[in-house]
Amino acid sequence: MRRSLFGDVVVVAFLIAQASDGVLTYVGVRTYGLHIEGNPLLGWLMAWVGQGVALTVAKTAAGAFGIVLHLTSVHRVVALLTVFYFAAAVVPWIRILFY
Repeated sequence: MRRSLFGDVVVVAFLIAQASDGVLTYVGVRTYGLHIEGNPLLGWLMAWVGQGVALTVAKTAAGAFGIVLHLTSVHRVVALLTVFYFAAAVVPWIRILFY
């Protein structure tokens, strides 16, 4: 297996995006209530098992899938998912919570 600097950077950015989304989602849901969560499946899971547990499970699963993609050298997909998460999850939460 050949190492890829691009792949390593992208998977780290992906994991940072997942962690950031998890923390910001937790703060957002604790601040504004469960109705603020845009993902109905995640909202249902948070209502069922609690916000912390649901977010930990969801973000751990997403991180694991990202690592699997990285290990199978699908770095461009991980890069696209990273950009998507920052644009569709992290940035909107920052705007809601801080502006």
